[in-house]
Parts: sequence; C-alpha cells; structure tokens
Amino acid sequence: MATRNSWIRRLRSTATARASALLPVSRRHRRASLSEQHRLHFDLLCKAMDDPALAAVLDTYESDVPPEAQRQYLFANALYINALHFHRIGTLNRAELYGHLRIMCRNKIFQEYWESTRHHRKSLAEASEEAELGRMTDELIQELTDADTDEWWVVGEPPDESA
Repeated sequence: MATRNSWIRRLRSTATARASALLPVSRRHRRASLSEQHRLHFDLLCKAMDDPALAAVLDTYESDVPPEAQRQYLFANALYINALHFHRIGTLNRAELYGHLRIMCRNKIFQEYWESTRHHRKSLAEASEEAELGRMTDELIQELTDADTDEWWVVGEPPDESA
C-alpha cells in the first residue's frame, strides 16, 4: 500500500510539472517578477502612508501637498498601480481595466492626485504601454468632467475587448 501511494504521488508530481511546463518559462517568470515588484511597491507605499517622514521622500509634486492629501495620493497611486498590475499579468483585459479606471476617475481625490502627478508621466516613453494607459486615463477623466449625465457608467468609449 505504501508503495502504491508513493507511485501515485510521483505520478501526480509528474503531471503537475508537465502542466506547469505548458506555460512558457519566460511568461511565468515575467508574471512572477511583476507580482514581486507589485508586492514590494505596495509595501513601500504602505510604509509611506503610515509614516509622514517616509512620505516626504515621495513628495515630488510641483505644489505643496498637505500631509493628509499626500497620504490620500499615495493610496490613489496604490489603487491605480493595483489595477495596472492586474492588467499586466493578464487578469484584466484593457476593456476591464477601463471599467475599473472609470470608477476610480469619478473620485475628486483621485482626479487631484492624477493632476498633481501629470509631470511624472511626462518622463514615460511615448510608445510605452504605461504612457498609453496614462493617456487613456487622462481622456477618461476629461470625458467624465465634460459629461452632462449622471449615468457615469456610460461615459467614454471602452477599448476593444480583445486589447
């Protein structure tokens, strides 16, 4: 009986290894690296939100931002980066990301954060995905601001589902 259980465990282990091999190593490695980077970024933001002395290191705004607003901006950044992370690892397609951003962009504090960090996005390569998503967020905020309807969920044109 023990030999049979051992054989079953080896068979199960082999099947698991083969299933893992179906996903290319480079893609798994990239996804794991992105997740680790995201975890580290989030940990750093949490520390900065908890400690004004650490938050001061991230104060690269072009105007004075009171400590309470800076904590809110750091949280807004965490929400935005979280949504980008899920898009990057393939959990959200671009249309789903757009839906999440549409909700975030309705918030006045998020809009203030976005405006206060506009100069940060100027350093992004024009053709980069992050710059493209930043422009998509800019347009969405503008469309929500200009909308003459309370039905915010119909504002803007989501990107193609397959994007």
